[in-house]
Amino acid sequence: MMEPRLIQNFVGYRAVIVTDAKSAVLQLEVNLLKLGLVPFYPEIVDGGVQLDMAKLHEDQDVLFIDSDLNVTIEPPAGHKLSLPPVIGIVGVGAPSRLKSLMRLGATATLRKPVHGGSVYSALFVGVNEFRCRRALMQRLEDHDKRRRGRRYLVKAIVAVMKANGGDEDQAYDRLRREAMRQRLSLEDYCEMFIRALPGADEKSVEFQGTRRADTSQ
Repeated sequence: MMEPRLIQNFVGYRAVIVTDAKSAVLQLEVNLLKLGLVPFYPEIVDGGVQLDMAKLHEDQDVLFIDSDLNVTIEPPAGHKLSLPPVIGIVGVGAPSRLKSLMRLGATATLRKPVHGGSVYSALFVGVNEFRCRRALMQRLEDHDKRRRGRRYLVKAIVAVMKANGGDEDQAYDRLRREAMRQRLSLEDYCEMFIRALPGADEKSVEFQGTRRADTSQ
């Protein structure tokens, strides 16, 4: 998997600023507008943020969260990387408040009062670090998926050898060709193949038919 490209231009991004003290972030808003971002302040009603997480987009939104705000924001399904990039606005640097920002996956911070010169740096680091973490997480998930799929590959090789004869290389090649034909990864095809056993006669027929076709050629 290729490394994500660095984002340097934030024109068109939406800056979702979660705070109940707009006066403390006026300089932030001014600089965000200069950088081409569109500020948006979600409502805070009865200590809760009126924010539809399903409408946040990882590559279009940046969350700025005031750590002095006593409001809990829950990531979807308890997964912090389901949120867009998070930049904390830190006033009181209490460990409990910093911990809350970390829990939300904050990748950069701004100190109160916000100075104009620090906004772009926080954006650059926060957004690009988020993208790197997301790419790494995806890579780990793909690796884990392939690792789990290896057991199905081994079982499928054994099953094909029993059904059609031949050695491991021939069985592997037969599975690989069939996976390519069905436009599936080898691991995904082998899992589907094994889950269809032992009652999937059509699979055996398919392989036998393939073998007969190969022989006839």
